[in-house]
Amino acid sequence: MFARRCARLVNSRTSVPLTSFLARARPYSSGPSYEHILTSSPKPGVGLITLNRPKALNALCSPLFTELNDALSKYDADKDIGAIVITGSEKAFAAGADIKEMAPLTFASAYNSNFIAPWSHLTNIRTPVIAAVSGYALGGGCELALMCDIIYASTNATFGQPEIKLGVIPGAGGSQRLTNAVGKSKAMELILTGKNFSGKEAAEWGVAAEVVEGGHAELMDVAFKTAEKIAGYSRVATVAAKEVVNKSQELSLREGVEYERRLFHGLFGSQDQKIGMTAFAEKKKPEWSHE
Repeated sequence: MFARRCARLVNSRTSVPLTSFLARARPYSSGPSYEHILTSSPKPGVGLITLNRPKALNALCSPLFTELNDALSKYDADKDIGAIVITGSEKAFAAGADIKEMAPLTFASAYNSNFIAPWSHLTNIRTPVIAAVSGYALGGGCELALMCDIIYASTNATFGQPEIKLGVIPGAGGSQRLTNAVGKSKAMELILTGKNFSGKEAAEWGVAAEVVEGGHAELMDVAFKTAEKIAGYSRVATVAAKEVVNKSQELSLREGVEYERRLFHGLFGSQDQKIGMTAFAEKKKPEWSHE
C-alpha cells in the first residue's frame, strides 16, 4: 500500500525519486490511505502532507479538507512530530477551489452548512506548519498557504486571489491574511483586479519567507531543513513562540507585549527551560523532554 502511495506521489510531478523516497519516508498511519492527500515522515520529527489531485491541479474541495484536517490533527497530537510541511506538485500547490462544488450553491445552502468554515482548521493547529509552494497557489490555494506559519516559494510559484473574476470574493481568510502581509493598498489592488503575483514578489512583499532557486526538489530541501530544525527544539517553546507571534496579528502592541511576557514567565515552569539553560551553561547539547 505504501509503495503504491509513493508511486502516486511521484506521478503527481514531485521531483523526489521513488527509491530515494522509499528509503527515507515512513507512512504516518497504518490505517486506510487517503484519497486526496499523501502523508509521510521524511525527516525526524517532520510530518509531510502532499496534496494529491494531480488531474485537477490539486483543486481544493470539502472531501480533501476532511482528509487534510484529519492528518493535521493526528500530526498535532503526535509527540514525535515537531513540525509539519504541506506541499503539492511542481505544477500546482493548489490551483484554487473546485468550482464544480461551489457553482450550484445558494446563499441558504452555503450559509446553513457554514460552507468553507472547516477549511480554516489549519489555524487551530499548534504545531508549526510550513507551506512549500511550487506552481499555482490561487484562490483557496493562496489562502491555504497564507494559513501556514512559514511559506517557501519556488521561482515558478504563482500566487493570487482571482475570486473577483468569478463574481465572488475570497472566503477562507484571503482578504484578511493577505492584507496583513502586504498592506491595504497592495491587497486592494490584488483582490480587486484578481492580479497574480510571483514567488519572487511574494518574498519581496513578505508573503513568503524565501524564494528558492531551482525546482520542487530544491524547494522541499529548504522546507525540510527548516522543519527539521524546528522539530529539534523544545515542543513547549516552539508552540509558545508560534502562539505569541500569531497574537501579534490580533492584539495592540502593548497587549501583545504583555501577553508575550506572561508566556515567557510561564516557560520558567517547564522542564525544558531548566534543561536548555543548564545545557547552555555547561556547553552541552540539550536533550529536550518536551515538558
